[in-house]
Amino acid sequence: MPICAPSSDSSASSASGSRAWIVHGLALGAAAAAAAAAAYLYRRPSGFRSRAVGIIPARFASSRFEGKPLAHILGKPMIQRTWERVMLASSLDHVVVATDDERIADCCRGFGADVIMTSESCRNGSERCCEALQKLGKRYDIVVNIQGDEPLIEPEIIDGVVMALQRAPDAVFSTAVTSLKPEDASDTNRVKCVVDNQGYAIYFSRGLIPSNKSGKVNPNYPYLLHLGISGFDSKFLMLYPELPPTPLQLEEDLEQLKVLENGYRMKVIKVDHDAHGVDAPEDVEKIEELMRARNIQ
Repeated sequence: MPICAPSSDSSASSASGSRAWIVHGLALGAAAAAAAAAAYLYRRPSGFRSRAVGIIPARFASSRFEGKPLAHILGKPMIQRTWERVMLASSLDHVVVATDDERIADCCRGFGADVIMTSESCRNGSERCCEALQKLGKRYDIVVNIQGDEPLIEPEIIDGVVMALQRAPDAVFSTAVTSLKPEDASDTNRVKCVVDNQGYAIYFSRGLIPSNKSGKVNPNYPYLLHLGISGFDSKFLMLYPELPPTPLQLEEDLEQLKVLENGYRMKVIKVDHDAHGVDAPEDVEKIEELMRARNIQ
C-alpha cells in the first residue's frame, strides 16, 4: 500500500468588544507562557529515535458504542482484528494492549496479546498510553498509539508514522491522513485535517475544513481524513498529561489539538486508505462488507 510523501509546494458595544479581545489576548498570553514552560521541560532527543512500541488503548465504556473493543467482526473481537494488523508492522519492537477493563484484558490474553492494566482515571487514549509506557519499564524512543477500532489498519501506515517521526526531529508527534470521501464530509465522527506545504499539521476539526464562502463541499478540493493513529516522541508523551486541556481540544473533543495549541509540531503523512475505523454500531456491517469484498478472513 503506497505511502505518499508530504507535498513540498507549499462605541459601548465596541468598548465591550475591545475588552473581550483584551481578556482573550491575556488568556492567550497565559497559554503561551504555559507552553513555553512546557517546552523548557521538554528536551528534543539528541540521537536517532530507533526503538518503537505500539500501544493499543482500549476501554469498555463509550457514549457512542459501549463495549466496542469486544464487538465481533466476522467472528473475531474487534480488538483482536486490530492487534493482528498491528503485529504485522516491521517498525515496532513491542506491541501491547492498554486497558482498564478486565473483560477486555481477559479477551486479549486469550488470543495471545500482552496486556497492561491502566487506571480508570485516564481521560483519553494518549494518557492511557503514557501510563502503559511507564509500567512497561523499558526505554522506547517512539510510542505509536493505535486506536483499537481500526481493524483494517495497514501495517505500512504504522511504519510510515514511525518513519515520519524519525525523519522530523523538530516534531514530537506524527500521524496519518487519507482522502476524505464526499459522503463523510458532514460526519462529525470523521475528523478532518489541514496541513502546510511542508507536511506539518495546521488544524484538525470534526467540521469540514477548509470551508469556503458557499458553505458547500467543493468536489474538486482534496479534503483530508484523519486516521486513528498517532506517533509520540516518548519524552513528550510523558509530558503530555501534564499539559492542561486547551480550549480547542475541549471544543472539538480532539486530543491532538492540545499538541498544536501548545506550540508543538506534528508531522503528517498522506496515505491511500479506503477503510475507516468503527465509531458506531452501524459501522461494523460496513467493515464486514469491505472485508468480504477483499476476502479477508
